[in-house]
Amino acid sequence: MTLHLPKDVTIIEVGPRDGLQNEKGFIPTEAKINFIKGLKEAGMKEMELTSLVSPKWVPQMSDANEIISECLDEASRNFVLAPNQKGIDRLLETDCRAVAVFVGVSNTFNQKNINKTTAESMEELKPIIASLKEKGLFVRACISTAFYCPYEGKILEDDTLKLCGEFVEAGVDELSVADTIGMAAPTESYSLFSKLKSAFPNVLLTAHFHDTRKLAVANILAALQAGIDRFDTSAGGLGGCPFAPGASGNAATEDVVYMLERMGIRTGIDLNKIIDALNSLLPHLSRNIDSAFYKLNAVHN
Repeated sequence: MTLHLPKDVTIIEVGPRDGLQNEKGFIPTEAKINFIKGLKEAGMKEMELTSLVSPKWVPQMSDANEIISECLDEASRNFVLAPNQKGIDRLLETDCRAVAVFVGVSNTFNQKNINKTTAESMEELKPIIASLKEKGLFVRACISTAFYCPYEGKILEDDTLKLCGEFVEAGVDELSVADTIGMAAPTESYSLFSKLKSAFPNVLLTAHFHDTRKLAVANILAALQAGIDRFDTSAGGLGGCPFAPGASGNAATEDVVYMLERMGIRTGIDLNKIIDALNSLLPHLSRNIDSAFYKLNAVHN
């Protein structure tokens, strides 16, 4: 069997946002900043820093403006999640030049998350995206529940492709397509990403897998075979979703990087420095870090 693999892969670190949003206790802002800077020292060139959401609904992100002001740099692409016009307005008051918006393929998930149907969200977002592009910002669209929904079950590929097509038509630069509850099988990963790659050859395509059923790395390998060379991962496998019952953390950055580098695929990321960044955050976490690479190597760092 011949594996069709890229020579290089881009890792988009989502730990500071997606990874920390579900932590039970508030993590001190300074600890978050040190974590982000440690990840950048490890070689991360693209990262989700935080999200501009209501502190009432996601208290962990209440220090977003301070995170943005302290962590932007010209050497990397720094995303900030902004779910609505209010968040976009806050973003435009900062120096951030890359924004992430999100919509769930599942109507039920979308309504529980942001109190709008998928169609209503897209109607609101399309003029926002156009305005952001006119201002020269990089726009990343995060597609939630692209494979399965905790409320509606299996999502049809055609529904995911249709929503992605609407975003592409609206002018986004990137599609981050997510297995939000970690239920996809590698065959499903290969199938959907093959179709996305064929349908949208001129848009950056990123795969985002959660590790609920310990299939995230297998799904990444399948997506690699489908031609995907961008992956969202979270240091330590941190994460989860407040609106997706049962969803565990994301694919662990260090496990994914280890696999890729062992396969001869360049990532540009220093694994030892990922461990250092995680160790700096560990005293503030409500859970243990259980990624394989961390458990095997943290004691030596």
